[in-house]
Amino acid sequence: MADEKVLYEVKDKIAWITLNRSEALNAVNRDMVKAIVGYCRDAEDDPSVQVVIFKANGERAFSVGGDIKDRARANEAGAAEPVSPLIARQAKHNAVPGTPAPAIAAMNKITMALVHGYTVGTGLLMSLACDIRIAAEGARLGLSEVRLGFMAGSGGTQRLPRLIGLPKALEICLSGELYDAAECYRIGLVNQLVPYDQLIPAGEKMAQSFLKGAPLALRYIKEAIYKGLDMPLEQGIRYESDLQSMVMQTEDAKEGPRAFVEKRPANWRGR
Repeated sequence: MADEKVLYEVKDKIAWITLNRSEALNAVNRDMVKAIVGYCRDAEDDPSVQVVIFKANGERAFSVGGDIKDRARANEAGAAEPVSPLIARQAKHNAVPGTPAPAIAAMNKITMALVHGYTVGTGLLMSLACDIRIAAEGARLGLSEVRLGFMAGSGGTQRLPRLIGLPKALEICLSGELYDAAECYRIGLVNQLVPYDQLIPAGEKMAQSFLKGAPLALRYIKEAIYKGLDMPLEQGIRYESDLQSMVMQTEDAKEGPRAFVEKRPANWRGR
């Protein structure tokens, strides 16, 4: 297991996905992208999992971004022989995604990133795709792609302004600068700022607070909020009402009030 670059563990309804390439500051190569995407699928399909937490081993970095050497090798291999535009489009459609961010964003489960040290490029894109971000004091966050000749993708230029507003998002994306975790907390990019040795306990504590809620209610709350952002207010309220009607018909919607009256923890069944 020590040789695996991405680790996966499920414990107490929480799936932990851990970047384990500290010798390279957790630079994410193509094999790691495949592994993370696969583990996202495993967590999504596991009915015992309600929260998915992303973290990283090594004190210096959550992730410094994509593996530039790996990308350069792939570019050289791709440039070796010219191909037709049709073949190129097919290859792009079937290719491994550049980052795991789309797979993370597509999950119905609650997702959380516990970031520390350098959280740059792909590292930040993964975090932006999560529902919750908790940062260790002293972490440095940024999207430095522009300084390498390309732009942040995988939803980075779209999620960031939705989280922190247009002016600061433009500054972060256009400058390629790194921002201290305290500043990121101030502008709302991260939910909590904690000492490094409290990062995992803080994540566990927040996850446990979510686990007190009914699984289907959690799922539909997340869906209502995200999809409602792209709707006019009245349409969003109607969508919320439809989801609420579905939740109210579940067994858990009966169990919650019953447990409250009986003064005991609810026994959620996820149905």
